[in-house]
Amino acid sequence: MDYENKEQPKAIEKLRQIYRLVVMHDETFEEVGSYRLNLMSLLLTIGAAILCTVVLTVLLFSYTPLKKLMPGYKTALEHKQVYLLHQQIEEMEQQLASQKLYTDNFRKILVGQVETEDSINTYIVETPDTILDVERIEEDEALRQELAMDKLAAEDRIAGVNVAPRILSLDQMHFFPPVDGTISEGYKPDQKHYGVDVMAPKNTPIKSIMDGFVILSNQTLETGNTIAIQHSNNLISFYKHNSILLKKTGDYVRSGEAVAIIGNSGTLSSGPHLHFELWHNGRTLNPADYVQFSSIKE
Repeated sequence: MDYENKEQPKAIEKLRQIYRLVVMHDETFEEVGSYRLNLMSLLLTIGAAILCTVVLTVLLFSYTPLKKLMPGYKTALEHKQVYLLHQQIEEMEQQLASQKLYTDNFRKILVGQVETEDSINTYIVETPDTILDVERIEEDEALRQELAMDKLAAEDRIAGVNVAPRILSLDQMHFFPPVDGTISEGYKPDQKHYGVDVMAPKNTPIKSIMDGFVILSNQTLETGNTIAIQHSNNLISFYKHNSILLKKTGDYVRSGEAVAIIGNSGTLSSGPHLHFELWHNGRTLNPADYVQFSSIKE
């Protein structure tokens, strides 16, 4: 028992015993430095250094962005951000698919790769014999055509643009005048003028001739601010040289709804006017044959 008590003070004394650390040059044995220390202070210094290193490491990974590098670390905010990013990606994919649908359909119509009256079944309306043969008035006919177009537009929104709706002849379709003005330049396909130029006052709104989807809404060097609308029956209307476009690609517009403001944009324009084109099954039509403008310059 006494032997153990004697050994313990001796161990403590060794820890407190002073040592001298001498640093000498390896070749000349010149003394570079001399330091006095004991084992206890050396151990305390090493322990304090280790403790500081651990504390600094914990603080560094707890209060800095480095904590995100730790395996399994995720916060509620990151979960929410991932969910929002996933939603945005899904919306972008849907918009991309819709844009591709309109672009493919627009390309097919321009090159003539579309279904025509000869390649699809048309609906033949059989009218029963009536006792009274009453002549339809112009207002009644316009209302009937508007109701028919509303029904076709609803079918387009449900089934998709590429699904061919019921076919009406062009003479049965009601066209809303895009602008109230005077035709200054007529339809001249032999001179590559595939539409009509309509003069109207400044800031006059340009309106859609029928219900349909906007398949083009951008600016080109020659035609300026241009908008194109696809209607039922493989019909496309173009409105060029506008100052402002009020609709974007993919929008659904109603007949008579403003889509642009008349302007003088594009290198082919020499003054404020609307260049209006009408295409059917990939072929140009004379708009004056179907749209009633206020007056025509011969």
